[in-house]
Amino acid sequence: MAQKQFREVIRDAIAEEMERDENVFIMGEEVAEYNGAYKATQGLLDRFGEKRVIDTPISELGFSGLGVGAAMNGLRPIVEFMTFNFAVVGMDQLINNAAKIRHMSGGQVKIPIVFRGPNGSAGQLAATHSVAYESLYGHFPGLITIHPSDPYDAKGLLKAAIRDDNPVIFLESEQMYGMKQEVPDEEYLLPIGKAEVKREGSDVTIVADGKLYHVAKQAAEELSKDGVEVELINPRTIKPFDMETVIKSVKKTNRCVVVNESHPFAGVAAEVGFQIQREAFDYLDAPVQRVTIPDVPAPFSKKLFDAWLPSPKNVIDAVNTVTYRN
Repeated sequence: MAQKQFREVIRDAIAEEMERDENVFIMGEEVAEYNGAYKATQGLLDRFGEKRVIDTPISELGFSGLGVGAAMNGLRPIVEFMTFNFAVVGMDQLINNAAKIRHMSGGQVKIPIVFRGPNGSAGQLAATHSVAYESLYGHFPGLITIHPSDPYDAKGLLKAAIRDDNPVIFLESEQMYGMKQEVPDEEYLLPIGKAEVKREGSDVTIVADGKLYHVAKQAAEELSKDGVEVELINPRTIKPFDMETVIKSVKKTNRCVVVNESHPFAGVAAEVGFQIQREAFDYLDAPVQRVTIPDVPAPFSKKLFDAWLPSPKNVIDAVNTVTYRN
């Protein structure tokens, strides 16, 4: 297997699906001539030509709607946003059209489209460029929302998303484009809506997605040195969310901490915590704890930003609370 960066496997997944299906094409701001804002589409213009790798104006509402129309007519568009912070300009097409047309047509019209791009905080890019949107898109029925944590998952899930007949929001943590991992040379797909137990443990369950999975992993390794064994679950998909795997783990460990980059109110962690208390209340030895960003916009100052983004210490503190080690 070859070591590949996150951005490289995104490109490979797109290229493989474009080779397999001539109806697949990609468009967005700077995806062609510039090779993508984060170089995730590098080389695709030379390989597939300007009819299938299309630069668009800075008009998120316009090209999102063009993508929805193309999907309604049998094509399989991939729409790249320079950042999902800009996708809010095209929100009407995502949540009022892409998410609802299949339902409103009684299933007669499929919407096989993938909206993808960088999500969440990326260091000192300030408040308007540092929002994690998985809770927002997970809120709307009709949208599949995927938030991978490493290159292996990203490639397998993106290929599955491109082949799906429903609209998919594919969120790529902005700080992970340079992450390297061994990725198989042969083709593989990962199932949408299936979590992975990354680490077996008996004392507490931690559920963590996106780049914060790696924060939780670091915390789990520190806790293990102190005799606390964490069962670490990566949900991979925010919607549909694999609660079955989480509930099974909580019934074993009797404690849970949910780690997510969204804001706390009405966020992913709030929903997962609610479902755990509904499905496994009698198994809990402590209230579910969550670790999220605070309920304030991202700061620009590095010191404030470092304090704003969840750290391994925040996760360890939450584990100490549910295990009554404080």
